[in-house]
Order: sequence, then C-alpha cells, then structure tokens
Amino acid sequence: MIRHLLQPSSELLDDPSPGRIAKIATLTALCLAAYGFTTGFWRSPLLGVYVSIKMPLLVAFTLGCNGLLNGLLGILLGGLGFRESLLALLSAFASVALILASLAPVTFMLALNAPPPESGYATSAHAAYLLSHVFLIAIAGIAGTLSLFRILKQRCSDPRIAAITMLAWLAGNGFLGAQFSWILRPFFGSPSIEVAFLRKQPWKGSFYEAVWRSLDRITDGNAFLAVLLLICGAALLALQIFRSLSFRPVSTTT
Repeated sequence: MIRHLLQPSSELLDDPSPGRIAKIATLTALCLAAYGFTTGFWRSPLLGVYVSIKMPLLVAFTLGCNGLLNGLLGILLGGLGFRESLLALLSAFASVALILASLAPVTFMLALNAPPPESGYATSAHAAYLLSHVFLIAIAGIAGTLSLFRILKQRCSDPRIAAITMLAWLAGNGFLGAQFSWILRPFFGSPSIEVAFLRKQPWKGSFYEAVWRSLDRITDGNAFLAVLLLICGAALLALQIFRSLSFRPVSTTT
C-alpha cells in the first residue's frame, strides 16, 4: 500500500471502499503523529505530544468539513464520486505524511541539537527551526500535489480538467485548512509563551487577519496592493499551467 501511495496511479481509485479509506487514514495519522512529535519537541516534549495529536486532527477536520464540497467538485469537474474524491485527496495527504515521517529522525536530531528554549539564542533558533520545518512541509506538499495530479490526469479524459479539479480541491482545502491551523496553534511553540494544547481564545481572530496585518506592516500600509499582485501572479501561473497542458486525442487508423 505504501508503494502505491508513493507511486500513485488511477487504479488506486478503483476500490474506494470504507475499509481501504480507513487503512490509508490510519497510516496517514500515524505518519503525521510521528513527524508532529518532532515538530513540537524542541519547545517541550509535552508540546511534541500535543502536536502529534493536532496534525492528524488538522487533516481530518479539513477533509471532513470539506468533504461535501470536494465530492460535488469531483462530480462536476472530473466525473469522480464522493468516495473517489475522498480517496484521491486522502492519498495525496498520505504521500505527504509518508515523506514527512521519513524525515522525522532528521528533524528529531535537529530538535536535539538546536539551542534550547532557555538559552540566549532561543529566538534565532526558533526562527531557524520554524523555517526548516516550513521548507520540509512545502517540499512534501509539492510532492503530494504532484501525486494527486498524476492520479487525476490518468482518471480524467482531459489533463486540463484534471488540473482544474486539482486546483479547485486545493483552493477549498487550503482555505479551510489554514483557518484550522490557526485554531489549533501552536505547532512550533514560541520560547516566550507557555506550553499549552491550544492558545487562549483560539477562536479569536483568523489566519487571514494575521496575514493581512503582517502584509500591512511589511508594505507600509499597502497590503491591498500586495494581495492584488499576489492574485495576478497566481492567475498568470495558473494560465501558464493550462497552456502547457495540451490534450492530444489518440489517432486511430482503420
């Protein structure tokens, strides 16, 4: 099953039974728990235990709350059923989790060798530690996205339909997942904040408010212009992807 998740094909969606979905979900949860422990371990072993619980919950909440939308988009765009859509997205998360779990020994040693939170270098160590994990998660996320696109490209009649379905799924899950990550914080643990499962008043504010305030500070009050430029850049990138996906029907001879 691990080999099929790391080298996915459209045959993976041929058996969207509850038992198969449960097996992949269990494997994903265990891998995310292993990596999550190393993520919070630097701040405190207790935070490592907390994050090992919260990372699987983050994926479960995102897929669970977005399940209806993902299923409808799968039917409308790619002709996939609800179970097939869930299995495709879960398989992408599973490939991400497997990659991160394989890196868990490395990140655990990184946590052990980094300056402790009580040292005078805690602030710079926290920043470097956070950026290292963000980089690794981004690489694993790209690999998971490519595996999802590979499945959809084989399943859909047109690669452009596969790309639209994938982008629609990613947009919905990304929007909701970012807010869930805000509610479930902390994941890395700031040295100056007491260790806790959740921050005080976790429902207060939102991920997008925090991003807007950060952009507003960085751009000296021009956050709207920065967001507009980001949207234009994303639109141009998506347009370039669609142009590169040319559908060439197979010619037949009689």
